[in-house]
Formats: sequence, C-alpha cells, structure tokens
Amino acid sequence: QVQVVESGGGLVQAGGSLRLSCAASGKFYEINVMGWYLQAPGKQRELVAAITSSGSTNYANSAKGRFTISADYAQNMVYLQMNSLKPEDTGVYYCYVADRLYDHWGQGTQVTVSS
Repeated sequence: QVQVVESGGGLVQAGGSLRLSCAASGKFYEINVMGWYLQAPGKQRELVAAITSSGSTNYANSAKGRFTISADYAQNMVYLQMNSLKPEDTGVYYCYVADRLYDHWGQGTQVTVSS
C-alpha cells in the first residue's frame, strides 16, 4: 500500500521560512516526478514546484526566487524550502508523487503566513 506523508507545515510570520518534507513509501512503478501543490483558501489546487528523477525542476512564477525544491529519489523523499514567505502563500500544501502508472497524493500540510 502506498503512503505519501507530508510534514513541516505551521504558522510563520511574513518574511519567515519553512521547510516541507514528504516521504513516499510502498510499491511504486518507477517514480518519475515529485512535487508540491498549494490549495489556497477558496482556490483550486495549483502547482508550486516539481522535480523529475533526472533533476529537472519547474516552479510556479510565484515561487521562483523564493522556494527551492529538492528530492532524494533513492529514498523517495521530496522537500520544499520556502523563504521570504508571504500571506498569499497560505494554504494546504500537498505532496504529489507520480510513477509510470499512477498519481499519488498526500493528505496535505497546512501553512499559514501571518502579516
């Protein structure tokens, strides 16, 4: 059974930093992409950052220059370092793991940035 578990969310003041972690366990059919999505209050879930097994990264414009995604594919771990946080970064952050056959999602971790 596959599990995707996020950690590291919390409450932080604007300008602060947080580091999110995601651990994926179970049977996967060759993970090729891992990433983070944000569901802000009242909005649809949107991509924040993703990283492929070859190391290619993709960031939302809002994340460029402030967030850094990294991964350890040997351990099925993905991280999101978030700096210079803004109130608009508030929401639930979901970890996304895609293998050759399926997409897998975590339950999400809440990030709240106060102004």
